[in-house]
Amino acid sequence: MNPRERRAARHRPPNPEAPVGARRRKTVFTVEQVVDTALDLVASEGYEALTMRRLAGMLETGPASLYAHVVNKADLDELLIGRLCAGLALPEPDPATWRDQIRDVCAQFRDQYLKYPGISRAALAMAPTDLEIVRVSEGMLAILLAGGVTPQAAAWAVDALLLYVAAYCLEVSIARRRATDDDTAWVLDRDELHRRLTALPAETFPHTTRYATELTAGENHDRFDFTLTLLLDGLAHR
Repeated sequence: MNPRERRAARHRPPNPEAPVGARRRKTVFTVEQVVDTALDLVASEGYEALTMRRLAGMLETGPASLYAHVVNKADLDELLIGRLCAGLALPEPDPATWRDQIRDVCAQFRDQYLKYPGISRAALAMAPTDLEIVRVSEGMLAILLAGGVTPQAAAWAVDALLLYVAAYCLEVSIARRRATDDDTAWVLDRDELHRRLTALPAETFPHTTRYATELTAGENHDRFDFTLTLLLDGLAHR
């Protein structure tokens, strides 16, 4: 079985009619162990530290053995995001609370991403086939449709929401990593940013100087919640 066929087979539901005697050859580690090890590395050092060579070393094997389990880095990325999706709880779609339900799913996704610095980068430009990823997409689509959103708008909204969550988490991860560097921590200091904005010439930047407080406002995930509300309210008004 070539790599493409092997990857496709892994993302298909189990076949209960498969011959009992058909077994894969014994291996030192499993795909699940590969994913576990990769997530441990990302949690401790960030997604940028994850390479196939580094992962093979942590598993005490060579790249050839690793590629017998994972086709390539893109395949590994999909497995990682699929594992995070497996931890998401999807509600029964409720037309009366569909916006709150979508917010909750997005918040769950956000919290999963932020446990593993930078991992949301793996979700960008992905055309997923992993069943857990599709399960989450299916669940979100069902919630939006139950809320009266048209099929085309709902389909694109799922993509837009997941893209925003991934981008938001990537920015947070980058900011947190920069904050650990004493030479760049000042860039993320709100008081410093406010001071720099208000120090601008008011005749050139009248709105920036006047609304510097608003521009630098927000605690924790306030901006995340604001943007989700903006997107969902827009869908509701359609």
